[in-house]
Amino acid sequence: MTKTGLQYNTSIKGMVFDIQRMCIHDGPGIRTTVFMKGCPLSCAWCHNPEGYAGKPQLAFTPTLCIGCGFCFRTCPRGAHVMEGEAHLLLRDRCLECLACTEKCYSGALEAIGSEQTVGEALGEVIKDIPFYEESGGGMTISGGEPLFQFEFTLNLLKGGRAHGLHTCLETCGHAPASQFESILPFVDLFLFDYKETDPEKHVQFTGLPNGLILNNLHFLDEQGAAIMLRCPIIPGFNLREDHINGIVQTAKSLRNCIGVHVMGHHGLGNSKRTWLGISERVPVGAELLREETEAVAVKLRALGAPNVSVS
Repeated sequence: MTKTGLQYNTSIKGMVFDIQRMCIHDGPGIRTTVFMKGCPLSCAWCHNPEGYAGKPQLAFTPTLCIGCGFCFRTCPRGAHVMEGEAHLLLRDRCLECLACTEKCYSGALEAIGSEQTVGEALGEVIKDIPFYEESGGGMTISGGEPLFQFEFTLNLLKGGRAHGLHTCLETCGHAPASQFESILPFVDLFLFDYKETDPEKHVQFTGLPNGLILNNLHFLDEQGAAIMLRCPIIPGFNLREDHINGIVQTAKSLRNCIGVHVMGHHGLGNSKRTWLGISERVPVGAELLREETEAVAVKLRALGAPNVSVS
């Protein structure tokens, strides 16, 4: 029995790549974050490239290989080869059928992403209700882009609300306006990504225009939704005065923006791309050091951005 009696479908299936507990940067308090697969954008700097494809992916960590030979015998395309003492995965042959992962006991080969029902994912989330109640936390749905799997996300949000959880949705904003309208009653806080101000650079860096994204941002604001702008700052891309000014002007234009969260670029996305065999669409440069990220935050505060935070 749920706290509210709200009806939702526990049997709808979705593709999830992780459920992380004890998160402290994905909304207020201590949170459990459900990471969904599939995203319409292809950001050059993406920190979660395992969320881009809407299907399971094959990850390979050659240093973990113990040489048991299972993958060599199992792969239908001969994608696993030895070069000297090195185990190589020839991605151009690989179908990502994932047969090689079934008995890879060392974890060198791993399937990233698994199908779960709403009930299964929510069951993991509600295990930590005592932590949410103590800290003012709750459930966050992230990705990828959660609305890429709209029915799953909608019912997971309803399930969270039915259990009395505070709910956050992290979104890139690129989805039909009707979907935002449908989920609006079940989201307490939108963590809305603001990646690039210049329309042409937005296409260059993310693969898509920002018109629909901005329309959805202002639609949510007009409906009274609480919004936190999440701003990744990437050296060589959007670490520019015009973009910093754009963040401030956008935040000021929103009546319900509760703050701006600055996220400095780190190298984890690059290592994940190697792990998944994904080539860089556009080369991405250096990490943004903590003191450099703090300097961006200082500029934003000086220009009048509200409640600026850093991670």
